[in-house]
Amino acid sequence: MTQDRYGTDVLSQDPHERTRVRTQDIPAEPGLVVEDVQSGWVGAVVRVEKSGGQQVVVLEDRKGRTRTFPLGAGFWVDGKPVRLVPHRPAAAPQGRARTASGSLAVADARARVARGSRIWVEGRHDAELVEKVWGDDLRIEGVVVELLDGVDNLEERLTEFGPEPGRRVGVLVDHLVSGSKESRVASEVVRRFGADNVLVVGHPYVDVWQAVKPARVGLQAWPHVPRGTDIKVGTLTALGWPASNQADIARGWKRILGTVRDYRDLEPSLLGRVEELVDFVTAP
Repeated sequence: MTQDRYGTDVLSQDPHERTRVRTQDIPAEPGLVVEDVQSGWVGAVVRVEKSGGQQVVVLEDRKGRTRTFPLGAGFWVDGKPVRLVPHRPAAAPQGRARTASGSLAVADARARVARGSRIWVEGRHDAELVEKVWGDDLRIEGVVVELLDGVDNLEERLTEFGPEPGRRVGVLVDHLVSGSKESRVASEVVRRFGADNVLVVGHPYVDVWQAVKPARVGLQAWPHVPRGTDIKVGTLTALGWPASNQADIARGWKRILGTVRDYRDLEPSLLGRVEELVDFVTAP
């Protein structure tokens, strides 16, 4: 018997015998992207609330518009029918709690007096992302995160700071790839100030926004922004969000940052580098 290279005969099966796709219950967790089957509205879950005596879910589309739908069946997630049910935060574990970075939390711990060593990041958005995920750990370790305002200032800032044993500097740089300006600056400052005193690491992204997993804003991948277009403006434009001024950019970043819950929402290429910096500036 030869194999039918074109598949089975379409007339050999009863067309009325269909495999029924079962509707699954899925918690309406903030950030979950769903489609309302009846209207075709696609949006991310913002919150679940009561309205008119019933529970409803508020969805926000890519343009920032919101609509409210009854909680329950009638939605699709990844092309499959689902029934949205209330999201209940997981109960606190019986063992040790963990911080947003995944470290064991220290109950009732007071912030340690700041060390002499520092972590420097290129801009405010980098600092806010590091604070959201590693803030608890850094306070316990006494590590201060400071803004560098661009890698071009790195050598001058290091000269002013005077790194030495006990006063190390760990630097997180955007777009640290082979052959880039950033990689040349990194090599020069490490050569000048010593690898025991300065560590420069980085992620491959043009902007730290892209270190957030794109699924958190309902994307399969971050949009490609053509050379010559500001990465933030291009990203917001591709998302369909306002991008006409600095206030729009700030609001756009707040929306992205708001989707980050813990380290699992960040790309490994950023996670490893920040952990490396923390270890460097806290080493004896």
